[in-house]
This record gives sequence, C-alpha cells and structure tokens, in this order.
Amino acid sequence: MDISGILLGATAAFSAYNLLYCLLGVFLGTAIGVLPGLGPTATISMLLPITFGLPPETALIMLAGIFYGAQYGGSTTAILVNLPGESSSVVTAVDGYQMARKGKAGQALATAAIGSFIAGTIATLLIGFVAPVLSMFAFKFGPTEYFSLMVLGLIAAIVLAHGSVLHAVGMMLLGLLLGLVGTDVSSGVQRFTGGTPQLLDGISFVIVAMGVFGIGEIIANLGDEKREKIELAQINRLMPTISEFREMLPPVLRGTALGSALGILPGGGATLASFAAYALEKKVSAKPEEFGRGALAGLAGPESANNAAAQTSFIPMLTLGIPSNPVMALMIGAMIMQGIQPGPSVIHEQPMLFWAIVISMWIGNVMLLVLNLPLIGIWVKMISVRYSLLFPAILVFCAVGVFSINKSIFDVYLMVGFGVMGYLFRRLNCEPAPLLLGFILGPMMEEYLRRAMLIAKGDPTVFLTHPISAVMLLIALVLLLTVAAPSIRRKREEAFAED
Repeated sequence: MDISGILLGATAAFSAYNLLYCLLGVFLGTAIGVLPGLGPTATISMLLPITFGLPPETALIMLAGIFYGAQYGGSTTAILVNLPGESSSVVTAVDGYQMARKGKAGQALATAAIGSFIAGTIATLLIGFVAPVLSMFAFKFGPTEYFSLMVLGLIAAIVLAHGSVLHAVGMMLLGLLLGLVGTDVSSGVQRFTGGTPQLLDGISFVIVAMGVFGIGEIIANLGDEKREKIELAQINRLMPTISEFREMLPPVLRGTALGSALGILPGGGATLASFAAYALEKKVSAKPEEFGRGALAGLAGPESANNAAAQTSFIPMLTLGIPSNPVMALMIGAMIMQGIQPGPSVIHEQPMLFWAIVISMWIGNVMLLVLNLPLIGIWVKMISVRYSLLFPAILVFCAVGVFSINKSIFDVYLMVGFGVMGYLFRRLNCEPAPLLLGFILGPMMEEYLRRAMLIAKGDPTVFLTHPISAVMLLIALVLLLTVAAPSIRRKREEAFAED
C-alpha cells in the first residue's frame, strides 16, 4: 500500500477547492438523476468543455461526482412519483413507489439513501484495495495482451448492450470507423476525411459525445408526456426502525457484492446490476409474493447494487484504461484531454491523482447522504420543468461548449449532425453506448495491433501463442457463441425487457 500516495491524495481530496467541485458534481448528478431522460452520460458530455481549464484531479472528481450522484437522484422521484429519473432506478420504482403509497415514503427514501451510502463506502474501499493489485498485473501486458483485452471489452459490451445484438455490433463498428477518421500517425495518409481540412486531426470525442448523448437524448425526450400529471406521495416518518434496518441490511450487502462484481464487467454497469439484484432478492426471499407490493428487500438490494456498480466501474478504467460503460469512456476521454494516458501507470506515476479520486468518492457519498433527504422538496419541484424550456438552454450551452474548444463553427455543425444521428439511433432502437466505446477504443486498438504485428514480424498467430491474450480471445469467442444460442438470447431479451 502506497502510504505517501494516500496522504497526497487525501490532502488533495480534502482541499477546499476540490471539496467545492465534489459538492458541485454530486449536486448536479442528483439533479440530473431526478430529471427523466437526461442521465449522467448526457450531462458529463455537455460539461466536458468546462473542465478543460481545471486541474486533472479536480475535473475527474467533479465528473465522478456527477456519475454516482445520478444514481442517488434517480431513486427520489422513482419512490415519490413513480417516475425513474435514471434507467437504473426503474427497478427502484417497482417496490419503492408501492411503499410510498402505503405511507412509508420516508422509510423508502431513507432505505435508498442508507443502502446507497453503505454500498458506496464498501465499493470505494474495494477500489482502493483491488485497483493497485490489478495495475501491477497489468504491467505484464504487452501490445498483444492489450489488443485482446480491448477485443474482449467490446465483445462483452455488445453482449450486455440493451436491444438487438446485431444493432450493437453495427453501432460498435460505426464507432470504430469514426475513430479512424483523420491522419494516420504512422504513414501520414488521410483517412475518411472527404477532403475536409477540419477533419485532418480526427473527430473530437467531445463532439461525438455531446451530439449523440446530449443533443440526441434531449430531442428524444421532447415528446415525453409522462410528467404532465404528478401525484406526490406524502412523507411522514423518515428514518427506518431498528427492525426495518435489520431487514434491509442483508439485501444491501448482497446488492453491494453483486453490483461491485457487475460494475467491473465491460458493458455491465448500474442498470444491469439493479435488475440482477432485484431478481436475486426475489429468488432468496421467503415471501417472493410481496415483491411488487412494497417489499423492503426489493428496494434495498437494487439501490445498493446500482451505486456499488457505478463506483467499481472505475476499476478497469483506472487500472487498464478500458471503459466498462459510456460514462467511463467519457472519463477516459477527459483524462486524454488533460494529457493523462489511462492505464496502469496512472496509479504508480500519479498516485495523488488516483487516491484523490478514490477518497473523493467516499467524501461524495457522505455529501449525498447529508444532502439528499433535506433537499427532497427541491428535487421534486424540478420534475415540473418542461423540456420545451430546458431544450433551448441546453442547446445553446452545448453549442458554446463545442465552439470554445477549437473556436470552429464547423465543430458546432458536426455536433448537430451527430445529434440528429443520436435521435435516429434511438428511433431505430439502436443503443448508442457501443458506438462511443468503439470510438474511444478504436484508435488504441489500432496502435496496439500495429505494435504487436511489428514485434511478431507480421505473424497473426502471436495473439494465440501468448497465454493471456489467447485466454481473453477465447472468453470473447465463448461470449459470442453463448449469446447466439436461442435460449441465452431469450433470457437476455427478458432481462432487459423492463428497461
């Protein structure tokens, strides 16, 4: 354990400057979690330009706060008005809203907050212990192993993506192609630029992210009429009793363990963890018939799982430089824009950055526990804000943010084009997450493939003769074969049906 690195990270995390941005991140994250349709991916995409002038640790602390803060915020409206703000809170609404209808809205909110805090604390400790060990293992990786690892990551993201596997493959390939646009660094040849000089340096991931996830998601939600009539559940007693706490503790711990494991998987994340935790609690419960009617375990398990998954998804990003979900892809993009190369070297060469992020996660969880319950009235009022009022402001914010990067109006037009694409993807039921993962990993995969081929003198069997590389490619092949099986495919479709 690097004690000096931990002390440096703690000093940075507890500085007034970083505490302020941590508070800003979790506040924005909670607000975004409350508003249906926006989500942390769209929000982080839109806020990326304003982080470029910040120190690296400050920028990543704020962006991380937005991500796990959104998991907290989504539960509030799911419980009080049966309106999930985040996709991972869909399961929360099932039993949480039923508890609220029975006059237990306060206990439901407290259960969600306490479960999320416990899960976040355990997941943060897990990051602190697992990430340094995994980074030491990653130092054994060469270009061959890294290429195979990225192939495995993309395949896993396809398998775990919502909707059609074929659509996910198409989106991933499109992302890989978009990542190749620009000038080849080795040969100097222009690729897919169409003779447009503004594309010689490639397409900025900020433009793609803000267009596909920011503009596209807002357009898709303009016609959402779910929030027209809101009936707010009354909050009486807030804190759960001792017996209720004892009842919620086992589901919280099971959800934390399951969410921590699923958060590390490429393509996993908070949404998959919450659905899996709900299914697990229903199976182990002595009274499964109570689920859907206000079961405490049906709320505590998924809420803990989605927060644990949100935080452990940082492990592969910080140690291997591999994003496990679109938000982590954005975090990698933010690191690259700050001049930091994601991977195992981050922990050992920049210990202050790593430990500042980890310690700030626990600080953020404390802030969320303190803020979330007293500000319930504000969060509920935010739901009444119409998208027709939000959309122009967000559009202007995105345009100014993109223009400020390179002072180019072409970038603004390009962002609008990607926004239209993002809207069409949603209309065609094509989840855009694999596109962003392919876009981020594409150039890195190309570089590692080129290095591996140079070392092996053009022999492609090098990927099979290296044991670690061969194992990862074998796992990727097994994943593809299993998802192609009719029974597995049916279960996969059922798993995401409610989402």
